[in-house]
Amino acid sequence: MSARTVLVIGGSWAGISTSHYSLKHILPTLPKEDGVTYNVTMVTPSKDFYWRVAGPRACISSELLPESKYLYPLEKEFAKYGTSFKFVQGTATALDTAARTVTVSTVGGATESIPYYALILAVGTHTPAPFLSLQTDSEAVKTDLDNFRKTLPTAKTIVIGGGGPVGVEVAGEIAEFFNGTPGWFAPAKPAHPKAQLTLICADKKLLPVLREALAKTAEKYLNRMGCDVVYGTRVESTTQTADGKTTVSLSGGKTIEADLYVDATGARPNTGFLPKTLLNEKGFVDSDKTLRVTAAGERVYVLGDCGSYTRGGIMDMWEALPIVVANLKKDLSGAEVPDKEYKANLAETQVVPVGKSKGVGAFGGWKLPSVMVAIVKGKDYLASLAPPIVSGKQWDKAFK
Repeated sequence: MSARTVLVIGGSWAGISTSHYSLKHILPTLPKEDGVTYNVTMVTPSKDFYWRVAGPRACISSELLPESKYLYPLEKEFAKYGTSFKFVQGTATALDTAARTVTVSTVGGATESIPYYALILAVGTHTPAPFLSLQTDSEAVKTDLDNFRKTLPTAKTIVIGGGGPVGVEVAGEIAEFFNGTPGWFAPAKPAHPKAQLTLICADKKLLPVLREALAKTAEKYLNRMGCDVVYGTRVESTTQTADGKTTVSLSGGKTIEADLYVDATGARPNTGFLPKTLLNEKGFVDSDKTLRVTAAGERVYVLGDCGSYTRGGIMDMWEALPIVVANLKKDLSGAEVPDKEYKANLAETQVVPVGKSKGVGAFGGWKLPSVMVAIVKGKDYLASLAPPIVSGKQWDKAFK
């Protein structure tokens, strides 16, 4: 009996979705061959899925967003597939494209070499601030969130590095925690803020995806809650002092001493284990328009934030998933059908809460009212989207 493994590296949105879809709609449709079976194996460092979108709210308080809204057990959701699915809790450490194997360091400390017939690279990205992404396992995320929540209430000087959506969201949540939600006729800045907040932005404006006017509105909301924004300045380095503070060194030679520093300067791809020949100059996985990683050989694909094809985010993954699974099905079945090609949707689309009641955003180039941003994402950071994805119900129906 010959077993052909569809190996999925990564247990976040992209990896979970690909695994469920393959088990529901691809493997059962493959031509029957004597002595050949197919299975899906998923490798991920954590036994739980972390809805990282919720990090900016989760870091404030477990009462504002309970753990059950952003951490979901994985294995039980795949138990229904029986022997067609295998869960490996571990970290990929090497890829041998010639032997078609991935070396994995398991959570128990063992080293395992897993052969693959098809390979999905869905390893995602990580952030410098540990509670804003799943860097090892869910226990580490819980610890990081707990430590941050304990430190936050006594902080008087807080610096957030990064003017992207995560930096703005974190700044808004912290500012609201200290200074509350401003009323309709609130001044441009609170007269007596309980903490001094500074958001450091390397660019000339916040939120690079959104138009200037929306970026300015986000700054206005931050200012009204007591957070200043510094533009055209990079965080060069940080140093912990003996008294537990952080010295933040900025471009131009200036430094700020902070009781609390949050590094939201951008995501880094989790691709350190991959051969350099598969990556672009920034470390993201290169692919063609079909999202095949052609330099890695046959039946290797990339999906999610680790790919060079995307500017990141759930919307891009949502549009790329049908391309990957269609081409995977074609390659496994040998069907003579045209390849599916990914076309980037570069329309202005981003939704950024600034606290619980305000925010800025656009969808498909159309500006969204602040109240809509608050309702759509500011309520719970889209946590309600996670359960059907993790359980696989989201993919009960095959793509047309």
